[in-house]
Amino acid sequence: MSGSIAQGTSQTHGNTHILHFLVRLPRPMEDVWPAVATPEGLGAWCTAVDVLQPRLDGAVGLRDLGSGRVTAWDVDRVAEYTVEGGGRIRFHLERGGDGGSVLRFTHEFRGEAATESGWRARFERLIDILASAQGLPGQQPSEPVEPLPGQFT
Repeated sequence: MSGSIAQGTSQTHGNTHILHFLVRLPRPMEDVWPAVATPEGLGAWCTAVDVLQPRLDGAVGLRDLGSGRVTAWDVDRVAEYTVEGGGRIRFHLERGGDGGSVLRFTHEFRGEAATESGWRARFERLIDILASAQGLPGQQPSEPVEPLPGQFT
């Protein structure tokens, strides 16, 4: 399975903007969770993380998006961060068949913030990382890789 990004949708209610994406990912939820719920994972494709306390009401500092709190946390399924200046950023994972998963992404913000094209570029990086044999930093690849020269198979 390869990844894909459905056309993003945008809604505006007064000064509040809501951006949604549906991203099909080439790895199971268990492999994708670290990409949205760990400093190393988010830093590999989204933005550098200054602090992330992985629990409800934990502190979060996303370098390019802002600092705030973890406002939803359901291990292996939902990570939501609400940051000053960046609004609410929600990652909701679901099983996607054939060993893949689906990421339902929501970014709710006021005023000017990240654009659809900016998030699309981030999700393209995420798909590339998850599709590669190396995967995320610190993650063991779930698919066999070529042995090193002299390594027994």
